[in-house]
Amino acid sequence: MNVSVDVAPREGLELRLSRMIRIPTVSAELEERGRGPFEAFVALLEELYPLVHEHLSRERITDFGLLYRWPGRSASDPAVLMAHYDVVPVDPSDHWTFPAFEGRIEGGYVHGRGALDDKGPMLVVLEAVENLLAGGFVPARDVLLSFGGNEETFGDAARVISDTLHERGVRPWIVLDEGGAVTDAPLPFVTGTAAMVGVGEKGLATVRISARGDGGHASVPPKLTAVGRVARAVNRLAPGTFRARAPRAIPRMLGRFAPRSRGIGRPLYRLLSAWPWLNARAFAALGGEAAAMVRTTIAPTRLAGGTADNVLPSQAHAILNLRLALGETVAGAAQRLRRRIGDSAVSVDVLEGNDASPESPSDGQQFALIAAAVGASHPEAITVPYVTMAATDSRYFHRYAPATYRFAPLMMNAEQRAAIHGVDERVAITELVRGEIFHRRLIEGLPG
Repeated sequence: MNVSVDVAPREGLELRLSRMIRIPTVSAELEERGRGPFEAFVALLEELYPLVHEHLSRERITDFGLLYRWPGRSASDPAVLMAHYDVVPVDPSDHWTFPAFEGRIEGGYVHGRGALDDKGPMLVVLEAVENLLAGGFVPARDVLLSFGGNEETFGDAARVISDTLHERGVRPWIVLDEGGAVTDAPLPFVTGTAAMVGVGEKGLATVRISARGDGGHASVPPKLTAVGRVARAVNRLAPGTFRARAPRAIPRMLGRFAPRSRGIGRPLYRLLSAWPWLNARAFAALGGEAAAMVRTTIAPTRLAGGTADNVLPSQAHAILNLRLALGETVAGAAQRLRRRIGDSAVSVDVLEGNDASPESPSDGQQFALIAAAVGASHPEAITVPYVTMAATDSRYFHRYAPATYRFAPLMMNAEQRAAIHGVDERVAITELVRGEIFHRRLIEGLPG
């Protein structure tokens, strides 16, 4: 039986987030800054959340992983709530309205790097746990807090935490990480707001395509140089290189949106939800984010070759960034590239990558619990499944936890979403309050 307590949330959560932001935990600048900021951040958590550190055990796993355990009333499989406390760098040439690491509180917002990605979402988890502990609450099952300090650099903290739990025989009942949010105007014709819960995560691969050629003076060029061969290969990798296919989440999402759509949107989304093959084609035709949900994308990000302006290059290469659609593997994607390029003189090498995640159910008890928590924090929003485009630390957990979801319970409009990894990142204080309510209700609603 679920149990709740009468909780009076602590005031000043915006001040606590401000202090978190002031510590520049920039994982990509570890060599320049050292580990000092990360250790200072861990010490700050102990100061800001005394009950968490009194009642929960904490393990340091790798130099940057924090794993907390809150014992529950039963030995059932635990819930894992995730976040990361490292942030991306700030380009010194960018103009911020307020300094990125000042943590300015103004206009109803907390401003600064990490406000949305991911110190704000981390804060609301800790706020909920601290407030529930103050009320004497004990969860129905164990609650684990998994925090990583090198997510932005694809570090191993979360991977080692997940492997450690697996080696101990822990099989999480639910895992919840960043990756979705509450948004307005989620699709054309759709009215109101939606809580977009990622039920799957696209994979990631970095691929190098390269070719060699005869060097020499540029005054007598051959028919095809190494640079020309690589350029031709890149040009052959059109958006249609990979077939569009809709994961189960997309028809379900459209079915939920249909009643909230106006005009042609209502019959259109009903039709597309009933015919997955048709919605895959329709999304692919729309391009942009819609197409990315149903297809593996290819983005050439670097092209290099040659040693001088008047010398024929003896070698050239291009770097491709692939985001693998659900159901796609790194090995399968590389083979597809080789077939599409169709040139045995071009080498295709995978530098790093991970397969797309399995798709977690959107019709089970865990998804229903998330929807119920959204109903408490954002009652105006409809909860829908979707596919997360970016890589998150939860990709390591889905190997062992079939119910792995990606959702930060904060309202983010298009401008705010664009500020993630960009300029003028900020979060509304009212959303921090609602995010705490979400996690409190989620923890209270865990079944035994």
